[in-house]
Amino acid sequence: MKRLKTFGAALATGALALALAACGGNGGTVGGSSAASDDAATGTTYKIGVLQLTEHAALDSANEGFVAALDDAGIAYEIDQQNAQNDQPTCQTIASKLVNDGDDLILAIGTPAAQAVSSATTDIPVIGTAITDFAESGLVADNDAPGGNVTGTSDLTPVADQIELLEQLVPEAKTVGLLYCTAEANSEVQIKMAEEALDAAGIAHERYTVSSSNEIQQVVESMVGKVDAVYTPTDNTIAAGMATVAMVANEHQLPVIVGCDTMVEDGGLASYSINYYDLGYKAGQMAVRILTEGADPAEMPIEYLEAEDCQLIANQQTADEVGVDISGLEGAEIV
Repeated sequence: MKRLKTFGAALATGALALALAACGGNGGTVGGSSAASDDAATGTTYKIGVLQLTEHAALDSANEGFVAALDDAGIAYEIDQQNAQNDQPTCQTIASKLVNDGDDLILAIGTPAAQAVSSATTDIPVIGTAITDFAESGLVADNDAPGGNVTGTSDLTPVADQIELLEQLVPEAKTVGLLYCTAEANSEVQIKMAEEALDAAGIAHERYTVSSSNEIQQVVESMVGKVDAVYTPTDNTIAAGMATVAMVANEHQLPVIVGCDTMVEDGGLASYSINYYDLGYKAGQMAVRILTEGADPAEMPIEYLEAEDCQLIANQQTADEVGVDISGLEGAEIV
């Protein structure tokens, strides 16, 4: 079986760029940078607001990584965790609350959450994470030079490698269904990348879209008998409903290649994936630099995980159910 291509070049260009229940938290006091230690010594406690779009494993992991970075830096903080449950008006309401609370910094997890916060303030530093393309989403002027109060970490995934993975595992596939939510602009970005890779491979494709999680089962059922495999990117709506996707697809022996590791854990067949905990941790490190060193978000390029940080992962139970042999995936994590 041929090896996957790396996508380091795509990350290097920065051209393209997932919730915890609402709760309070306390700052960590673990030793960190000298600037953070100085702040702790003088009694500085930062107010940090968090707006997470919805609750699913990838976004939860990004949130956990962010908090871990704060703790490891040794800063004192109070954190206000808020979850919009995938509702845009709620995003806007929570964003206004966090701004009115006078937070020192706001973390926005997921594109709609970041869009809501960036619309609510141009003064408070905003760190976004689990966002594919900040510029394409209208959050920054340029991914290399944001130019405003928003910066953060991108979850750009190696889409071309994921499509190659599909080719390897389902070599007889003639038509691929592309499943995503039309409400998520960054899913559109990834779907276009998938279409380019499929075109290059000479594989036909068709888009299957949902506007909310309530439509997932019906849409996946409509794919049965029409496509030979499914690809779905790091789409928050689909990720949150991945158990439903897997229930229908696996019953009909329809392999689903997904955008991230947590979607594999929830029943997808396989992925070449970034780690969302690491992504959130990197965002937390950026936040610490802003809070303790006076770093300016306008001058902080969007950051990406490196190619070597990606992990090939596959689900053995799903593979057995859909009749796909994954024994040839060298170095893969099997869940």
